[in-house]
Amino acid sequence: MSTVQATTVSCPHCGRTNRVPVAAEGRPRCGHCKQPLPWVVDAGDDDFTEVAERADIPVVVDLWATWCGPCRMVSPALEQVATELAGRIKLVKVDVDKNPRLSRRFEVQAVPTLLILDKGETVARQAGAAPAPALRQWVEQTITTREG
Repeated sequence: MSTVQATTVSCPHCGRTNRVPVAAEGRPRCGHCKQPLPWVVDAGDDDFTEVAERADIPVVVDLWATWCGPCRMVSPALEQVATELAGRIKLVKVDVDKNPRLSRRFEVQAVPTLLILDKGETVARQAGAAPAPALRQWVEQTITTREG
């Protein structure tokens, strides 16, 4: 995979569209207003190391499947959390059906399974859907504990 791959993100502060690389150092910022941007990307078996494990900020990994109703419910909540915590986390979404090696590696037995990685190390894990406030609290508690 090449770090030139990018996704487009609308800045929640000024509304401008920005290209954000799927893998890069640092934290993405809006080219116009310089505010932190939500970092939401997809990853798979072939690029997970570069996209998720080498990130220098905590990574929330959403292991999901297209056929999973709770996954479809939790996805917008996770994107909301990624927007609220822009500059502090990266959200990486992994379709377990298309990426069996990652599914086996993380021993996914139910979807959605959520992980928090810090420098490639799994520091928190939970299975099942939850509302955005509960997800945000879980993420913030985990990353605050790791920072402190």
